[in-house]
Amino acid sequence: MGMESGTLVLGDEIARGIRQHGAKGYPHEACGAILGLDGGADREARALFPLVNRRDDSPRNRFAVNAGDVRAAERVAAERGLELIGWYHSHPDHPAQPSEYDREHAWPWYSYVIVSVAAGQPREITSWRLADDRSRFLVEQIATRAAAPGAK
Repeated sequence: MGMESGTLVLGDEIARGIRQHGAKGYPHEACGAILGLDGGADREARALFPLVNRRDDSPRNRFAVNAGDVRAAERVAAERGLELIGWYHSHPDHPAQPSEYDREHAWPWYSYVIVSVAAGQPREITSWRLADDRSRFLVEQIATRAAAPGAK
């Protein structure tokens, strides 16, 4: 970790959605897909596709999505003219840092957004991309942007 990999533009509304889902899922991990536009090094989150955490053995500190979830997220993205650009999940009572489990189950290219939820309150949001050799996560800068005037 420590090296950088691109930027993810995360609007206020999207960030709020991730925080709210993380708080709602507490004390378990909440997870979902991030739909948006990929511009190479920089990408922009445009919509969230909340998912059910499919881990029933250890939902407090693990999350899992299945192939059907991936297909559903890709279908919704395509319907909106977007791409599936990443995944988000919460870390209940843990920092917004990827775990070894996260690394082992991640895929290169995608953005991985983590929100720390402390005692039910959403805190820090970070974003990461897995190195192509899968050895480590690289920091992805988050650029925030307020909603456009008049936007709903």
